[in-house]
Amino acid sequence: MLERFGAKDAVEKMVFEGSRRGFQAGAAGNRVFKAVKTLGKAQRPQTASASGVFDLTPSDDQAMIRESVARYADEQLRQAAQDADTACAAPPAILNGAAELGLAMMSVPEALEGAGSDLSPVTGALIAEAMAHGDMGLAVACLAPVGVANLLTRYGSAEQQAKYLSAFAEETPPASALALLEPYPLFDPVTLRCETSADGDGLLLNGLKSQVPLVASAEFFLVAALDANSEPQLYIVESQLEGVRYTLDPGMGVRAAGLGSLEFNNVKLPTNAKLGEAAGCDYREMLSLSRLAWCALAVGTAQAVVDYVIPYVNERQAFGEPISNRQSVAFTVADMALELEGMRLATWRAAALAEQGKPFAREAAVAHNLCARHGMQVGSSGVQMLGGHGFVKEHPVERWYRDLRAIAVMHGGLSL
Repeated sequence: MLERFGAKDAVEKMVFEGSRRGFQAGAAGNRVFKAVKTLGKAQRPQTASASGVFDLTPSDDQAMIRESVARYADEQLRQAAQDADTACAAPPAILNGAAELGLAMMSVPEALEGAGSDLSPVTGALIAEAMAHGDMGLAVACLAPVGVANLLTRYGSAEQQAKYLSAFAEETPPASALALLEPYPLFDPVTLRCETSADGDGLLLNGLKSQVPLVASAEFFLVAALDANSEPQLYIVESQLEGVRYTLDPGMGVRAAGLGSLEFNNVKLPTNAKLGEAAGCDYREMLSLSRLAWCALAVGTAQAVVDYVIPYVNERQAFGEPISNRQSVAFTVADMALELEGMRLATWRAAALAEQGKPFAREAAVAHNLCARHGMQVGSSGVQMLGGHGFVKEHPVERWYRDLRAIAVMHGGLSL
């Protein structure tokens, strides 16, 4: 697929080649979003046909894409991860490199000069998994704009796609993210406090969002808020609008994603700011797709833990022999590998159902529960297997453990 759309050279080129701040005006580039062409109708992804055979083996194209992204993640993201975690921000070179991979362009329909003839949740899951094998925080920063492009393709109106989605086919796609989580106890992504209200010929947006990736640099956000009927929907909000303010708010993990909070104080939006306009979006389907994105990140990071621990326990000597000779160590590593395979299978299965247009909310919920519980356990066991080395930053396992803790609490940010 990369060869067919002329993106292979760009992929190969890339493969081989702090303190808390108060609320500020939302920062963004000087890009002016405008329609590059008029679309007769919104471009929608094609639904993959079911083969009738239960087989989750990636196709040759998917394997090639995953391998290319994995090499980029291991050669670039892995090297920059520790410094990015400390700085709580992704280096511009990493974000630019990820943009040159053309991942966002693959989400843009051909009618808008993109390279995407369909939208594959399975391919998206494979990409997120491969990225997270390098570093989860940097993977979130790199893939947040791709998730926005996916949602614009899946739900955006013709006018919204012409104005915003076309920008993702440019050499430098816009920094953007899905803002869903809110800073309230027992948060329910369906019961939101952020809301819109009618105001003359437009809308007013009010509320708070937390743990939003790229909060300081995003040019626009897809913000989850209640509409006039008290139904949750997504709204396109450009970050330079008056009343949009942010604060950097790094947490325990996923720090390289540049997480922060957003405040919307009587932000004036046009009536067509709702994603999909009058039709809106399938909000609950969007939630499931976002959960699957985090599941794929958990699988990639858990795989990194297992890949790091196995050679460590085989090489680490205690009492004259490798510590892997001890049954307690060997059994723990085996459990880590078993839990990882369960996480991967559940995630791929739900993504495959989504790709075929079949109901997948239950399977996505199962996958998310497994990844939240067992991903955290894999990270904890990885730290335990390294003993005192698992506690220090000399080894990346402590960072991976902190990142895996985020799976249970994160909502939004990105989507398949």
